[in-house]
Amino acid sequence: MHDLDQALTDIQTIRSQLARGSQFRGYGPVTVALTGLLAILAAVIQTRWLPQPAQQPVLWIALWSATAAMSVVLIGIEVVLRARRAHDGLADDMIQEAFLQLLPTAAAGVMLTAVLWRYAPQTLFLLPGLWQIILSLGVFAACRNLPPLLNIAGFWYFCAGIACIAFAGGAHAFSPLAMGVPFGAGEFLAAALLMVSCRDV
Repeated sequence: MHDLDQALTDIQTIRSQLARGSQFRGYGPVTVALTGLLAILAAVIQTRWLPQPAQQPVLWIALWSATAAMSVVLIGIEVVLRARRAHDGLADDMIQEAFLQLLPTAAAGVMLTAVLWRYAPQTLFLLPGLWQIILSLGVFAACRNLPPLLNIAGFWYFCAGIACIAFAGGAHAFSPLAMGVPFGAGEFLAAALLMVSCRDV
């Protein structure tokens, strides 16, 4: 019985190592581009129905959190479906590995938002830039199992986040452009890079 348990453990270890060393093909360009459209749509909604977000930061956070949640759900569904087609028996291990790579990024974004909201509400205008920097770090962390070209998207989010922090104050605080443009363009860029990478395979 002990030998059987050890053999099963060894098999699982080998599967995990294979999953970590293989390129993940669960992200599709169309769905990634759709999340870019969601970001642009959220920016339009903010412009029309939330003209003074600095006075209603809770609604602003709710709008963009809902947009992020919808994006995660859409991508998550496609990841499961595509991974099962592309990775056969390793699909579950590949999905788990992708999830674990992005979990710290998601947790950092949620915790940072909660802490600033609770303890430093006067700094909430920095969130667009901070979210973009956090996402860039998530992209860089995931890129060891993704096409190398996607590092360009990580670099875009990092630069956009720095720019948003540099120009986020005053009249530009909570601007819909600070979210719609970086995330919309960033997701379109990632989708294009995925398409190019798929052609090269």
